[in-house]
Amino acid sequence: MEIIIKYFSDFTKQQLKQLASLEGLYKEWNSKINVVSRKDIDGLYEKHVLHSLSIAAVFDFVDGTEIIDIGTGGGFPGIPLAIFFPNVRFHLVDSIAKKLKVVEAIAASIGLNNITTQNIRAEEIKGRKFDFAVSRAVAPLKELWQWSKPLLKNPKSDPEASGRNPKSDSDEHPTQKRMFGSGLICLKGGDLSREIGESGTKPRVIEILEIFQEQFFREKYILYLPRAVS
Repeated sequence: MEIIIKYFSDFTKQQLKQLASLEGLYKEWNSKINVVSRKDIDGLYEKHVLHSLSIAAVFDFVDGTEIIDIGTGGGFPGIPLAIFFPNVRFHLVDSIAKKLKVVEAIAASIGLNNITTQNIRAEEIKGRKFDFAVSRAVAPLKELWQWSKPLLKNPKSDPEASGRNPKSDSDEHPTQKRMFGSGLICLKGGDLSREIGESGTKPRVIEILEIFQEQFFREKYILYLPRAVS
């Protein structure tokens, strides 16, 4: 928990209580349903919670924003982001129902009311649109973009989405928080050159080590792909 406070200082008492409850809840549930690697469970706050919150360090979601977490697994990055942004709505989806059982139980235990869940593959979702899609280590960028693009609001047809266009970043520090347009945000690691090349996209790549100076985040990145106007 201390590592979270090291980088974020504006939490309310309710948010601090929710964050502090995560370790015990995940350890309890992980003994029944394996949603976090057992070798990582003791490093939950650094390897899962803080990693998820790297998105919050860069992106400033306005109240009422709707975000889908594709392949949420045990609730990452969705649950930490939902704690950080209590007035943003998160829809956590996964193809494995038992993982969503854990997500729902943890959200209920800490009083997290801005989360909904759905046992479905992202590519099967119909009739819903979101401002952003987030994901962590789920699939190659090419597939993530194919799944998420149809779920993202079109800036041309949705005035609210177009109001989230990014500012020019030519002279800004790469980790400075600001508004971004509707798009895909994913957390990835390692050498991404081949994966990005095969995706046929040109994402903005942000090195997490520039945000959190912890060795765990070496070669870990945030990738952002805006939903182009069409």
